[in-house]
Amino acid sequence: MNNATWNRAVDKSFKYFGIACTFLGLILLGIFMVNIFTEGAQRISWQFLTSLPSRLPARAGILTAWTGSLWIFTLTGLIAIPLGISASIWLEEYGKKNPLAQFLEINISNLAGVPSIIYGILGLQIFGRMMNLENSLLAGSFTLALLILPIIIVATREAIRAVPGTIREASYALGASKWQTIWNQVLPASFSSILTGIILALARAVGETAPLIVIGALAYVPFVAQTPMDEFTVLPIQIFNWVSRPQAGFLINAAAGSLVLLCFVFFMNGVAILLRRRAQRNLKW
Repeated sequence: MNNATWNRAVDKSFKYFGIACTFLGLILLGIFMVNIFTEGAQRISWQFLTSLPSRLPARAGILTAWTGSLWIFTLTGLIAIPLGISASIWLEEYGKKNPLAQFLEINISNLAGVPSIIYGILGLQIFGRMMNLENSLLAGSFTLALLILPIIIVATREAIRAVPGTIREASYALGASKWQTIWNQVLPASFSSILTGIILALARAVGETAPLIVIGALAYVPFVAQTPMDEFTVLPIQIFNWVSRPQAGFLINAAAGSLVLLCFVFFMNGVAILLRRRAQRNLKW
């Protein structure tokens, strides 16, 4: 067997292996979704969404959990998105290509793979103790912003880098400044890819549990958070708390909470797809 035949056989084997893994993943995901839906759909109701936690499974709700997740989602986005996009613009468009820049790039890429609980320990020390934010929504949001910041920076830099250089040259030729070129040409051209990275990062933040547990997020909160300095809980922590209970009713509640969380993530992805398509239709270059 010559090298060409061997390479074709290897390529074909990897192709079939990838197809098999994809189908296996879809089957497992389908089984999981069907199980969650059949167990959790029976519990979804207005009472479940608007009730406080309770020791009785039939009376327990997720009001404090989903409002806490909404708080975390909003505050984390407000903190991480401007910082991530600004850092990406500076690194890609203004920063000099020197050893320091290479060091920063390597560390930013490595930070995207650091276990989330490490960020929880860092957030507990810096935001919880040094800044005296304790176990508030603000401390949790700052911690999760640190967690997703490398993801946003990497995705945004790749999106900016993919914009053709001819776009910049044409803008400069018409007399535009560097910032006018970035604001009016580069960012609109890369918006769809930037938005995809942001949505993926925020989806990870919404589903995180370990950093918030380290910060001090509570499993049982009998009130709805009103300010960023209030104590809080989130859907993943509430689901984990119910799964650890021995009563069968709490397992049904956990399935219902998981279904709500999945619907929220799917809604985010749907919004991202719509915005991306609209941006691609409006883009003319």
